[in-house]
Amino acid sequence: MIAEPEPVLPWTPPNTEDVEPLPVGRWWDAVRVAPTVAGRALGALGEASGAVIQDIYGTLYWLVAVGSVRDRRLRHVRVLPALADESTYLGVPPASWTEGPGPHWRVPLTHGPCLTDAEALWTALTEVVRAGLGGVPEGRQLCYRCQLPTDEPIIVGDEHGGSVGGGTIYVCAQHASYYPEHGRIPLFPARGQGGGI
Repeated sequence: MIAEPEPVLPWTPPNTEDVEPLPVGRWWDAVRVAPTVAGRALGALGEASGAVIQDIYGTLYWLVAVGSVRDRRLRHVRVLPALADESTYLGVPPASWTEGPGPHWRVPLTHGPCLTDAEALWTALTEVVRAGLGGVPEGRQLCYRCQLPTDEPIIVGDEHGGSVGGGTIYVCAQHASYYPEHGRIPLFPARGQGGGI
């Protein structure tokens, strides 16, 4: 049996000079993955990954078939589908931008298939999130760094209070990059605190 060739998208990044916002849901949906799990997910997918965009913060965006991952939820992962009542746009860099530090194609368009198989991506993301982040903290938590509530808390350590019981230290996805290894003592004190924990 002859293998079917990979479908070619009816578009290429239209702008060769700068990042251009393109509507999600027209040619593809996007899966946004926070830096805390993005690199491991990319490694887990390996050659099965299609083209991937990386923004200036290290967040990765996989392009998947329209409608293939709707109504799925996972910590530190956000599905960007087309919605009936609002438009969503993704900043798409020129195809030639394959290196940072700005937005670029972490996995170039020329790497192979442009779209990533949604099931393979979701399986890899689920395994990486469960292995790397452990159980899901219950409810909203305060980010230790910015002191704002987050629905996607990441455990970065334990607070020891001497004679008083300590607690778990959480940060939001935006500040997780300040804590490169889970379980490490936080590198920066929360706003308004003195010398750390």
